[in-house]
Amino acid sequence: MAIPNSKPIRVMIVDDSAVVRQALTEILSSDPAIEVIGTAHDPLIARDKIRRDRPDVITLDVEMPRMDGVTFLKQLMAEDPIPVVMCSSLTEKGAEITMRALQYGAVEIINKPRMGAKQFLEESRVLICDAVKAAARARVRKLATLTIDPEPKLTADVILDKPRFDDNFRTTEKVVAVGASTGGTEALRVFLQTLPYDAPGIVIVQHMPQGFTAAFARRLDSICRVDVKEAADGDTVVPGRALIAPGNTHMLLKRSGARYYVQIKDGPLVSRHRPSVDVLFRSAARYAGLNAIGVIMTGMGDDGARGMLEMKQAKAYTLAQDEESCVVFGMPQEAIKRGGVDKVLPLDQLADEVMRAYRNQC
Repeated sequence: MAIPNSKPIRVMIVDDSAVVRQALTEILSSDPAIEVIGTAHDPLIARDKIRRDRPDVITLDVEMPRMDGVTFLKQLMAEDPIPVVMCSSLTEKGAEITMRALQYGAVEIINKPRMGAKQFLEESRVLICDAVKAAARARVRKLATLTIDPEPKLTADVILDKPRFDDNFRTTEKVVAVGASTGGTEALRVFLQTLPYDAPGIVIVQHMPQGFTAAFARRLDSICRVDVKEAADGDTVVPGRALIAPGNTHMLLKRSGARYYVQIKDGPLVSRHRPSVDVLFRSAARYAGLNAIGVIMTGMGDDGARGMLEMKQAKAYTLAQDEESCVVFGMPQEAIKRGGVDKVLPLDQLADEVMRAYRNQC
């Protein structure tokens, strides 16, 4: 149900496929907080329509006739920035191109909607509508804050029982658990590029669709001193390596003796996401406890807030990105409100603080 007197988010859909335009229109129009004000089958037509009726958010296809989506995005962000959600097909080429779009200012990625089982379609609707809402709050443009949240949210209970806080097992191996969403791709780049070769093992959940996390990890691996890879089930968490949860699956931290490893697990959306930061943080609280450092970054919503509080209760050291450096200050703000954060810092100071805490614990 829409909030009285609140204005819906006005969206323009730009895609050369009539089927996709229709599907996105139906999905977005099903949410009372969103209004589709127009569609266009290529960027040149979209540009004329935007001049006549400026939208709050644009969903933008990657590959289109006359002008590709990334070229149009670059022009738009240089001349008159509007929050953009990239809509990409699930291909390796599409994933690599979409990574460039994030560098040029796109704030979210969604997979093109496709027909499937009822559960798949419902999850797609939730993820697509949430991506548009997150984009509307991104700092590329000041927009009204919406608190509409009509969908029920599952907690990490559906994946993993609540942690027990009586286990203070200490090991020489430390682990850093990081969660991010809207704006997180660039925030993670800044964070990981600052870390030295001997950084502790890192496990990351970045809200991103299936098929894009591998390309994202490869991009980071090429520019960072630590190794970065898309996590596979059973991967060991070791110093100098960052593991990124694959899109559309949850990632849990596990321990065998003093060795940490990750479990990749299917399951329902948790806090409206898969992968979920809450799931990762809860597993870090349970299996790492005081051996862990938690970092929550830019993003809309509250995914990670409960888990970060559980990490702090398990004696982990917890950090949050500050409002000024966030694209969207939702997730860090919620974690702070719940009392789960030990320290709030600008993005460019988080890596140094992680290393300071790590070396003090060793």
